[in-house]
Amino acid sequence: MPRQTPPAGPERLAELRERIDAIDRSIQQLISERAGFARQVKTAKGPLKQAVEYYRPEREAQVLRGIVDRNDGPLSSEELVRVFREIMSACLAQQEPLRIAFLGPEGTFSQQAVLKHFGHSVRALPLGTIEEVFQEVEREDADFGVVPMENSTEGAVQHTQDLFLTSSLKICGEVELRIHQHLLGTSDSLERIERVYSHAQSLGQCRQWLRKHLPNAERIAVASNGEAARRARREPESAAIAGETAAQVYGLKVLAPNIEDRPDNSTRFVVIGRELFAPSGRDKTSLLLAAKDQPGALYHLLDPFAKNGISMTRIESRPARGARWEYMFFVDIEGHVEDPKVKQALAELGPAAQQVKVLGSYPVRLF
Repeated sequence: MPRQTPPAGPERLAELRERIDAIDRSIQQLISERAGFARQVKTAKGPLKQAVEYYRPEREAQVLRGIVDRNDGPLSSEELVRVFREIMSACLAQQEPLRIAFLGPEGTFSQQAVLKHFGHSVRALPLGTIEEVFQEVEREDADFGVVPMENSTEGAVQHTQDLFLTSSLKICGEVELRIHQHLLGTSDSLERIERVYSHAQSLGQCRQWLRKHLPNAERIAVASNGEAARRARREPESAAIAGETAAQVYGLKVLAPNIEDRPDNSTRFVVIGRELFAPSGRDKTSLLLAAKDQPGALYHLLDPFAKNGISMTRIESRPARGARWEYMFFVDIEGHVEDPKVKQALAELGPAAQQVKVLGSYPVRLF
């Protein structure tokens, strides 16, 4: 009878662990080396005043696209982008952490959008209203802001749109979050819930669930879901609609998970800053347009884009301020404002438009 070879499992496992440990040491060494070069970038750029002057979103977008293009698995491209974004965030913070304003308090979806786009090595500044986020960036007390722009269930965030009518700030990035809404509170029973706090958008996203499960509860809109969670923590007979992070921050129980009416519920956030950045190679441009009062006004507004082969990815109308039954149009198109085709389309748009305002040109998001 041939001699049995002992199973190689434990020996093989030890060998694999040794190789993983060696790779971890190499990764750590390379990350430290990258951080050292980031410090040298600060020296090479000279005595700049603010962290924002070191940050180049177009360069970051190009690096992350390269990671996706090179990825052969087994990790997904989204997972790799998340890892490298954190590395880039930490390396940038070697120069100086970015200050990012968002609709607070802690535990809001806006905070999640900040961390998804900028990584965790930033100084996040929670504020009470969307208007305060704009003001903080305008006053240069924050480098960038992150504000909600539209939701796949409830549509445009009108307050954000209204602020763009008068603000000089530019859109320089976008973030999309899959939104799971949870009913949070301290009660042990839904029957004891007398009122539900949340942001108006979140209340709208859960309208059918509330009608079915809490038909008699008062619905109260507040400035943010974080504020809703704070109130629910103090009031046993109240509940809040917010995300899982808010439950952790404010010590609340999840009374009912995933109560959003649509399974594909998502929110698009935009990053606002004080300047337009250079093209990244795959960009989009957001515009604010007002048509002249003439027959076929909307056609004349959009025709220059079609003539120049520019795809329009979004259009949203909004009543103009100070004029009854007149409208502004928020339009997203493919390309950067510095692209020749986009320049030509904007030049042709002039005679047909009462107002043309470039809200921003920025990299197309990866995920």
